[in-house]
Parts: sequence; structure tokens; C-alpha cells
Amino acid sequence: MLPWKRILGPLAALLLTAAIAVAPAATAKAAAPSRESAGGWNDYSCKPSATHPRPVVLVHGTFANSVDNWLVLAPYLENRGYCVFSLDYGQLPGVPLFHGLGPIATSAEQLRTFVDKVLTATGAARADIVGHSQGGMMPRYYLKFLGGAAKVNALVGIAPDSHGTTLNGLTHLLPYFPGAEDLLSMATPGLADQVAGSAFLAKLNAGGDTVPGVHYTVIATRYDEVVTPYQSQFLSGSDVRNVLLQNLCPVDLSEHVAIGLSDRIAFHEVANALDPAHATATTCASVFS
Repeated sequence: MLPWKRILGPLAALLLTAAIAVAPAATAKAAAPSRESAGGWNDYSCKPSATHPRPVVLVHGTFANSVDNWLVLAPYLENRGYCVFSLDYGQLPGVPLFHGLGPIATSAEQLRTFVDKVLTATGAARADIVGHSQGGMMPRYYLKFLGGAAKVNALVGIAPDSHGTTLNGLTHLLPYFPGAEDLLSMATPGLADQVAGSAFLAKLNAGGDTVPGVHYTVIATRYDEVVTPYQSQFLSGSDVRNVLLQNLCPVDLSEHVAIGLSDRIAFHEVANALDPAHATATTCASVFS
């Protein structure tokens, strides 16, 4: 086998795994509304109510974007009276629609700018953040290193890669292919940052998973095939609630994509995390809520 093929082999496998995971979101793009109207969210004239005084910022996952990832959850929250906003981040030059691929530290700076924009527009003092996959992990960099803890009340991570992922062990093959790790870092640094054991994750998690003043919720599924093992998604800290979806509804078979794109049982837990004072029990029947 030619050397370049040996290098590209594991990289192609990584990209294919992630691309397959978000294919349903990509196919929905054709019918999706614009990013500024987006079916009613990203309405900068929206003013938070006394019942829901904080705007909600939705942070998409890797290979996703600000519309496709939220075609169900954004209206779900809007219908419950929230001002809802979503951003695109981690764009690479010449790569449309599929975002979250740039260096995660840079993506966190984009999130900081966006949250400031939302707070200015809504007049709110703090926001809540809900993120899927990388979108549930990247905001922790913003909270820890970029001043976000003063501006964010709660972070809700749906299947976040809190401590990285091995993609079911696939990333353990990279050291056996000389140059593959460097190629991954140069081509898609956002993916390289998410590999378990990366320098980015070591910095993010050093000294503890959380920062004071922010409420953390993690919602995971045991059938996650992207962020593996699924237990690595959970956070440690004094103000953390870790939720396994199947403990709420044993017959829920959602995997990594479905839990973020369409699972109303998971979304019921999101609503509970955003308004714990009025939380109601999440069960299999929550799919109808």
C-alpha cells in the first residue's frame, strides 16, 4: 500500500463515521428556512418574559449547522415561550453547511461574540446554552477561559463529548499510521481536538469539569455510537445533573444523532433543566408533551 494511502485510511474512516452520523440533518437543509428567520427563532426583537427571563442559545454539533441541528428543538422551546437563538461556528474555508470543524478554542471565541450579541439585543443579563455533541462541550471552554461564567446561567449538553471520544476505538489506530494525527490536525482541527487525550481536552478538563456559578446538565444515551464510551459524557462537579435517557424511558433507542435532532423525551429534560422550578417528570409519555 502506498504511504499516502496508509495515512489517509484512518482519517477517511473518522470523517465517514461523523458524516454518516449527521446525514439526516444535511438532507433537511433544502427545506430549512433562512438562518435569520429560521422558522421564528433568531428573532432579535424577541424579549424574554418574566416566566423565561433568559434567552436560549443553541450550539450545533460537528458537521452540523445552526439550522439543521435545531429543526425540532428550536420550535419546541419557542412554543414554550423562550427566546431562542442559534449560531454557526467552526467554519472551514470552502466548506459550506458542515461546520464545527475549526479549532475549538476559536469556535469558543465565536460563541462569546454571539452570546454578547444576544444579550445586547434581548437586554438579558445572562443566557442559557443548550448544545449537541461538540456543541455541549465547546461552551465549557467559553465558560472557563473566556469569561462566559458571568454571562451564562446554565449549560445543557445533549450527548456532549465532554472528555473526548475514541469513536468506538477507531482513534486508537492513529498512532500506527505515521503522519495521520498531523494530517487530521491540519485538515480538520476541530475533529483532532475532540479525540480523547488531545491537548485541547487536557487543558479544558484540568482542574475540574465545571466552574462556579453555572448549572450543568448532561443528557446521554447508552446507544451513542459516536461519543464513546457514553459514560465519558458525564461531568463531575457540585452543580451537575447527569441523565441517562434510558433511565427515564427504557425503550428509547435514540443514538447520537436522534437524541439531539428529534428526541422529545430528551427535549423534555432540556426544558426541565432550563426551568427546574417548574420541572415535571420525564417518562416515555413525554414524547407527546
